[in-house]
Amino acid sequence: MPIEHASVRVMPKPWGVSDLQPWSSIDGTGGAVGELWFERADSNAPTPALLLKLLFTSAPLSIQVHPDDTFARAMGMPNGKSEAWYIISAEPGAQIGVGLNRRITPQELRTAITNGSIVDLVQWRPVAKGDVIFIPAGTIHALGAGVVLAEIQQRSDTTFRLFDYGRQRELHIDNGVAVANIAPLRPPRHPVRLTLERTVLVASQHFVLERLELPEGSSWALLADSETWVLALDGHAAIGLAALSVGQAIFVGGGRASIEVGANGLTALVAYPASGPIGSLLHRLSGQSIKPVRSVASDAAKLAGLAEAHT
Repeated sequence: MPIEHASVRVMPKPWGVSDLQPWSSIDGTGGAVGELWFERADSNAPTPALLLKLLFTSAPLSIQVHPDDTFARAMGMPNGKSEAWYIISAEPGAQIGVGLNRRITPQELRTAITNGSIVDLVQWRPVAKGDVIFIPAGTIHALGAGVVLAEIQQRSDTTFRLFDYGRQRELHIDNGVAVANIAPLRPPRHPVRLTLERTVLVASQHFVLERLELPEGSSWALLADSETWVLALDGHAAIGLAALSVGQAIFVGGGRASIEVGANGLTALVAYPASGPIGSLLHRLSGQSIKPVRSVASDAAKLAGLAEAHT
C-alpha cells in the first residue's frame, strides 16, 4: 500500500497569479500560474481515477462545459468529467457561475455563444471561504477572479469552451451545445456531518469529497478502500511516514494508514472514488469510538441528494 507525497505539476494559465503563498512556494513571477495538479510521485504507477488540483484566479476563466461518460466515450475518451470545488479563499465580490438562470433551447444556446450573450444566461453567485460547489458533467460553469479553490474531478482534461472574454482561444460550439444541460440546476443540498470529525461535502456517482477536522495531538487510522487523496487546508500531521502541511497532498493507495496530528490540529479535504461515504474510513488508534452525529445509513438519502440535487 503506497503512502506518498503527491508530486506537483505547474500549469501556467492566462488567468493565473504570480504569488501562490501560503499554499505553495512555487514562484509564479516568470509566468502566471493558474493550476497545481497533484499526481502520483511514481510516474510508472497506475493512473488514478481522480485528479486533485488547486486553482488560483486573477481574471475570469472561460465559460465552459464538460462531457459526461457516454459522450466522452463516443469520442474515444475513457470518461467524462464531473467535478467539485471547495472555496479556500475569495476576495470581496468574487463570483462563480453554475448552470443557467432560465431554461433555453439548444438553438438559443448556440446563438448566445455566437453573440456573447451567454454571459447573461449563466447563473452567477457570490462565493466565500468554505463554500462547496458540485458541477456534474454537462453543467455550464465559470469561475471568476480573486478565488483560490481546491478541485476534485474525474481524471479528464476535456473542456468545451463557450466564451473566453476575447482571449482568442478556440471555442467548441457544436460539442458544447451537444453536451450542455440547458435548464437551471436544482438548489444544492447542504453538506452532511457524519461525525464530529467528518463532514461529507459531495457524494456523487464518481467520487466522495469530505472535510476532516482532527484535534491537536490526536492519533487516527485511515482505512482506505481504494485511492485516497488528502489535502491539508490548515495545521499539520504525519500520514504514515509522510509529513503533511498546508497546501500539500498525500496519496494513499488503499489499506490502513496512521495519522498523527500536530499541535495545531488538522483540517483537510479527503477524496476517493466511490458512490457513497465509507463508514469505516476513520478510527481512533486508541480504540475509542468516534461519536456519530448521525448514522451513515440513516442519511443515505440525504447523501445521495448531495449529488442528485444538482442534476
